[in-house]
Amino acid sequence: MTDPDVASASAPPGDPSQPPVDPQQPLEAQPAAEAEPARARRRGRSRLLDETGVLAVLIGLVAVIGAFRPDFVTSDNLVETARQSSYVGILACGMVFPLAMREVDLSVGGTFALSIIAATLLIRDGGVNPWLAAAAGVLIGGVLGFANGVFTTLIRVPSFIATLGTLSVYRGLALALSDGQQVGGLPRDDSFFTVVGGSVLGVPGALWILAGSAILLTVVLSRTRFGAQVRAIGSNPEAARFTGIRVDWVRIKALTTSGLFAGVAGVLSMAFFAAGDPTVGQGYELTAIAACIIGGTPLRGGTGSVPGAVIGSLILSVVAAGLVFFNVPINWTTFATGAVILLAVALDSGLRRARQARLNA
Repeated sequence: MTDPDVASASAPPGDPSQPPVDPQQPLEAQPAAEAEPARARRRGRSRLLDETGVLAVLIGLVAVIGAFRPDFVTSDNLVETARQSSYVGILACGMVFPLAMREVDLSVGGTFALSIIAATLLIRDGGVNPWLAAAAGVLIGGVLGFANGVFTTLIRVPSFIATLGTLSVYRGLALALSDGQQVGGLPRDDSFFTVVGGSVLGVPGALWILAGSAILLTVVLSRTRFGAQVRAIGSNPEAARFTGIRVDWVRIKALTTSGLFAGVAGVLSMAFFAAGDPTVGQGYELTAIAACIIGGTPLRGGTGSVPGAVIGSLILSVVAAGLVFFNVPINWTTFATGAVILLAVALDSGLRRARQARLNA
């Protein structure tokens, strides 16, 4: 039975902002109770449309390039293009979390490099088993992300500024520990390099790890309390704080997640190249952010799409590979990639405004 006091409390008499409440109806039948689930369903459909639209762009891009350069759409080339996107794709999966709560992690490129160097030095100089060294590299990425979160929270500076500083710190440490040289001499015949850096069932290990990371983080963002808190803070930080959400702690966890998966991407790169380069990953932080935005994670926060981030990274990889097939001079490659990013973001923004207008109608 419905308690009339509870029913009447949900809409004070004379409050025109609330729909009329009938105490004889169950609460779930009230218009106000029905409105929020309806809005949630519309938001869910909107996110699905976003991801479907980005996927359509990816397919269309591959089809257009393939129409002019048939060699581009061979299975070997498409698999290799997807493999090359895996590093940025995994970085983008982790980047969705800080972006969804109005934060940003500019240090992932440095975290990526330092994780590689730390893991390779453990193998070469410490004699550590490559699997254990890889686990240590991932853990180091998480620790660096945690440090970003603690620094941002304690010093009370925007994560943009804090992680811009730690980007140089982490990259500098990678250069210092390796003496600015590539770290080689790793046991290429070890199972870590042949499995993770090779293929499993005919598919590169990098793509298996990218798929696993995407599935895991999609579940975390959409089905866990942590994911709900991230989205709530991104939608309205003050309201989230008022409801009792520990905003600072969630920020630390979001940046830790970003760092952790930067570490995953780093050891994945180590597995493929069987070496560690302290200069690798330069510019990855901006590419990962671009992939997230293209894939449907807006800078204003409140929502995010891990599958969209993966598709966004694939789009950027297809663009880069397509430029090679069209023999675009290397000096124009960065310009062309930036132009595509701007075009994709502009089109995405226009489509979102149109959909939002329909949802609010």
